[in-house]
Amino acid sequence: MPSNRIGRINEEIQRELADQLRRLKDPRVSQVGMVSITRVDTTSDLRYARVYISALNCQDEKGLMKGLKSASGYLRHELGQKVDLRYTPELQFIMDDSIAHGAHILELLNH
Repeated sequence: MPSNRIGRINEEIQRELADQLRRLKDPRVSQVGMVSITRVDTTSDLRYARVYISALNCQDEKGLMKGLKSASGYLRHELGQKVDLRYTPELQFIMDDSIAHGAHILELLNH
């Protein structure tokens, strides 16, 4: 279980990255309908942050992930400007299909 400090850092990183994603110009990311950050897990040494992404109705998940990986340096730099940390963690984006899975189960239950 993450410490309270790591939990606060995860929340702050999630909030800042969500804001940055809305302003990202890469068409692989900006032209996808709704991209959400479902959670952030930062390692205890603050070197890496796993960022879980959910994209509803995304036709090209691989393209989205390539766009995020391409923008990770820029996002990390911007994050370093906003979040007061000694070391800004390296961002690792992971696709999270839990929202789509939940919507599918809800659809099955309604029928």
